[in-house]
Amino acid sequence: MSGAPKIRVGIGGWIFPPWRGVFYPAGLPQAQELHFASRALTTIEINGTFYGAQKPASFRRWHDETPEDFVFSVKGPRFATHRPDLAGAGPTLDRFFSTGVLELGDKLGPILWQFPPSAPADEGDFAAFVELLPERIDGRALRHAVELRRPKIPSDQAADLLRRRGVALVADDSRPEFEVTANFIYAHLRHCTHEDPAGYPPEALDGWAQCLRERSAPEACDCFVYFISGAKIRAPAAAQALLQRLTAPV
Repeated sequence: MSGAPKIRVGIGGWIFPPWRGVFYPAGLPQAQELHFASRALTTIEINGTFYGAQKPASFRRWHDETPEDFVFSVKGPRFATHRPDLAGAGPTLDRFFSTGVLELGDKLGPILWQFPPSAPADEGDFAAFVELLPERIDGRALRHAVELRRPKIPSDQAADLLRRRGVALVADDSRPEFEVTANFIYAHLRHCTHEDPAGYPPEALDGWAQCLRERSAPEACDCFVYFISGAKIRAPAAAQALLQRLTAPV
């Protein structure tokens, strides 16, 4: 992507039966759900890649079904991040990038590497994994984000490594003062509730809109924000409500 920095907001995946008749119009065929979601939101995090390899034809179809300015993030396979020897993940990374993910073309956003909460705190092993992440493939620059779901923020040494490699540290509701370690920001918002029609109280969405504007502007950072859990049925409404705040005149 080029041009002025953009704050993109979306959801994790697009196939979720409870969204039918709530987010998706009643009677909308499942085959048209991506078409609908990609015009209501500005990004989607592809989750299926976390569980298994997808086909090149699928990536091409997703590219063709979405608007020109739409962007996907892609979750890297769990076989790379949920393993005892992160330093040995090289072959898994090679297989992942050979499955056709680059068929998304200019609609390929960051690659997300999500570590389990139980991941061991071995910084040497983690550093070896980060060093394995390819910066370019076939001349295409790649952007990576890592999600460390341990309660403690990484040490200064780990943050310095991410900053040196230009890898984003995923922010979430528990880290409003997140560190910017790359030329983009990646956030997972997990606290949607049934009680709020938009998933979050208005003041919370106002706060995130202000935070994202403030954090993206000084460094000209693109932002990728996904509502992914909690009361998941509210996630599309939360994403739309945040987008409305971000596009409203300040």
